[in-house]
Amino acid sequence: MSWQTVVEGTVTALGYELVSTERTPGGLLRVFIDRVAGDPRGEFIVVEDCEAVTRQLQHVLEVEDCSYQRLEVSSPGLDRPLTKAADFVRFAGQGVALTLKLPFKGRKKYSGTLVALTQGDASGWRLLLDDADAEPPKKKAGKGKAVAAAEPEIDRALDFQLDEVREARLVPVLDFKGRRFLPAAPAAAGVDGGRER
Repeated sequence: MSWQTVVEGTVTALGYELVSTERTPGGLLRVFIDRVAGDPRGEFIVVEDCEAVTRQLQHVLEVEDCSYQRLEVSSPGLDRPLTKAADFVRFAGQGVALTLKLPFKGRKKYSGTLVALTQGDASGWRLLLDDADAEPPKKKAGKGKAVAAAEPEIDRALDFQLDEVREARLVPVLDFKGRRFLPAAPAAAGVDGGRER
C-alpha cells in the first residue's frame, strides 16, 4: 500500500478532510487537514486535531512500513488551497485568488467571489471580479457626448473550467476589530494612575 493511500485512509477515518500532502527528499512528510463541511466540532482546525491525527498516523505508518524521518500535521491556513472540484463547491460564494494556466486578456491572476454557473455542474465556474481586478467600464461616443457603457458585467466576471486553473486559494478575511462589539470599559473620571487630580 502506498504512503498516500495510508495517509488519506487514516485522515478520513478520523473524520477530517485531507487537503494535501508533501514529501521531501530529506524524509519530511507534511499532511494538511481540514474539517469536513458542516462538522459539529467547529469550523477551524485546532492543535488537538493535529495531535490526534499525528498520533494515529505515526502508528499506522509504522505498521504499514512507510518510512519517513519527520511528520508534520497542520491546517491548510486561512489561504486554503482549492485542489479538487468538491473544494470549489464547498467554498462557492467566498473570495478566491485564482491563477490560470494560460493568460486571458494578458494576465493569469484574478481575484473575486466564486460562483457556480449552474446547479450541480462542478466544472463551470464564474469569478465575480474585485474592483481592482475588473477592467474599467468603456465609454461609447453618442451624438457628441460620452456615455457609460451599458455592459459593465462583461468585464467584471471571469468564466472558467477547472482544467484551466493552475492554482486557486481562498482569500483570507481578517478582522482586526474583533473586539469592537465588547462594551468599552468605563473611564474613571478625575483619576490619573491611581491618584486623584
